[in-house]
Amino acid sequence: MRVSAKADYAVRATVELAGHDGSDPVSAEALAAAQHIPHRFLEAILRDLRRDGIVVSRRGSRGGYTLARPAEDVTIADVVRAVDGPLVYVRDERPSDLEYTGAALSLLHVWVALRANVRAVLERVTIADVADGTIPAEIRVLLDDSDAWENP
Repeated sequence: MRVSAKADYAVRATVELAGHDGSDPVSAEALAAAQHIPHRFLEAILRDLRRDGIVVSRRGSRGGYTLARPAEDVTIADVVRAVDGPLVYVRDERPSDLEYTGAALSLLHVWVALRANVRAVLERVTIADVADGTIPAEIRVLLDDSDAWENP
């Protein structure tokens, strides 16, 4: 699985918003600077996040962006889906839409299991968890495996 730059930037921007108290909007420029995200790219990402109801914007000299709902109610999966669509694709199709035959028949089960595992992590971790540094214990336990940190 590959996490796109767009998804990474979107998560970082929402985590940055969660780090503010929410009473004052944060400008796109400030978000971009805080997370070292190209400003023009971030503007497009913020449009996607606004369209999906993850952020709201306010115009004017004191305008900017805030989270549309509490950070503990926004998962990493919500943010990734807002900017990239479904979490796992195989050849630009959802695993459940694929058909295999012959010796590859059970490969479909592998792709569906992959999607289930990705969802199990990304739907469990909220923006608040990341902003607060409190990753859920069932996710942290995955980090205890030394192989998790290695690229074979």
